[in-house]
Amino acid sequence: MKCVICLQAETVPGLTTVLLERGEMSLTVTDVPARVCPNCGEAYAEEEVAANLLRQAERMAREGMKVGAMGYEE
Repeated sequence: MKCVICLQAETVPGLTTVLLERGEMSLTVTDVPARVCPNCGEAYAEEEVAANLLRQAERMAREGMKVGAMGYEE
């Protein structure tokens, strides 16, 4: 797919880091599969990956985490 931010390049499979924040919680997730623009670096996660990220964040919130970092879990 063409990058909707820079409109200059086709995205390629890669990995990115996502920061999720909710209230007082801040979670950094590394190694998230995404399509990444080689020109500007914008990353696009597939719907299934995004839903999984939200499930991970909700689990961490239920466990009482305020600040954390973790690798992506499928």
